[in-house]
Amino acid sequence: MATAQRRRPELAAFLRSRRARVTPADVGMPPGMRRRTPGLRREEVAQLSGVGVTWYTWLEQGRPINASAQVLDAVARTLRLDRPEREHLYHLAEVPYEPGPETLTRTVGPEVQGIIDALDPHPAVVYNSRYDVLATNPAYRQLFLIPAPVRTGVPNVLWALFTVDEERCPVVHRDKELPLMVATLRSGYGRHVGEPAWEDFIRRLSTASPYFAELWASGDVSPPGRRVKTFRHEAVGELRMSSLSLSIDGMPECRIVTYTPEDADTREKVALLERRRSARKIPLP
Repeated sequence: MATAQRRRPELAAFLRSRRARVTPADVGMPPGMRRRTPGLRREEVAQLSGVGVTWYTWLEQGRPINASAQVLDAVARTLRLDRPEREHLYHLAEVPYEPGPETLTRTVGPEVQGIIDALDPHPAVVYNSRYDVLATNPAYRQLFLIPAPVRTGVPNVLWALFTVDEERCPVVHRDKELPLMVATLRSGYGRHVGEPAWEDFIRRLSTASPYFAELWASGDVSPPGRRVKTFRHEAVGELRMSSLSLSIDGMPECRIVTYTPEDADTREKVALLERRRSARKIPLP
């Protein structure tokens, strides 16, 4: 209750500040009579948004009234709110925010690439919510075979893991780890239901892998999080690695996943691989 009481004054102040920056000319209206401030009047916002003047006045005064997503969207369009401002409006009005369909990020900038390169010799990779591989560092490429691009033109971990023979799968505890990955995929899918690219991806992978189709049908949902996974490497055998997901500001639905050795045996094997990799970089005399 205290939180709601605090949000209403914040909502009122936010709406007033956004209204003050939009001029009649911005929305195609004549300036009209002399104004005390250059921004829109409350009745103009209500008219342009298709809501009642009294209702909008109460909303801007921070009164405890209910607002639907449709009405908030109309107000947001009138006030020319960008995505962060729209999301902020929803939170202050205590309405669940559902962002519109967006194209998944497919590339990373030099700053993010530099960060994961700096994590070497710890393997690091950047995924989007569909497990497309957007960037890797040398240690990751040494430990894991980068999957070939699927029809989207981007390498995808799920496609690689579910379409390879079980004995060649780099994940040791396949029946434990792959269900968790599919459940994580579904948590991202909820924001993209009905989008052709996502539906096509799910349909094609279900056709290619009956096991994926079975797991997808279970409906399980799980967010990304810390995991201890066991991988097999052709040169050193099994590796127990702890994975940690880190979100990236400015890259919605993307995360950096880092891997660190979970035990002394794995640390020794990773160090051996690093020494071999460093030796290959030494130019021949």
